[in-house]
Amino acid sequence: MHDKTFQLEIVSAEQEIFSGEAKKLFVTGTQGELEILVNHAPMLTSLAPGPVWVLSGNNKEEAFVILGGMLEVQPKVTIILADAAMRASDIDEAAAINAKKNAEDLFSKHKGGKIDYARAHSDLALALAQLRILRKLRNSR
Repeated sequence: MHDKTFQLEIVSAEQEIFSGEAKKLFVTGTQGELEILVNHAPMLTSLAPGPVWVLSGNNKEEAFVILGGMLEVQPKVTIILADAAMRASDIDEAAAINAKKNAEDLFSKHKGGKIDYARAHSDLALALAQLRILRKLRNSR
């Protein structure tokens, strides 16, 4: 490992998403945006659904979407334990738009009715996170 990089692990219950050296990590905590660099102070925080950006040790940008989870920064390694995660390149934009519309329709059509609010909120958060990262990728090109 180089002086200007740190070991980064991004994992979910289903799979390891990323493992390698990173120069920078951008992630959304429940209290706001975070940028992690080498020698960052140790910390543990909850993560909100949203995009994750990594500048790898070889200066390659990688983008992911997580549904939430935990971030642990230790002296030699930083770990994201995601509730669910996917690479931005695996996102189906049409499916994300459709999922967003379905979740919004569920909220608007069932006011006072019986719906699974946690599930609808989770679906909406994931769709919005996916669309947000796709928009950012499009604008950075």
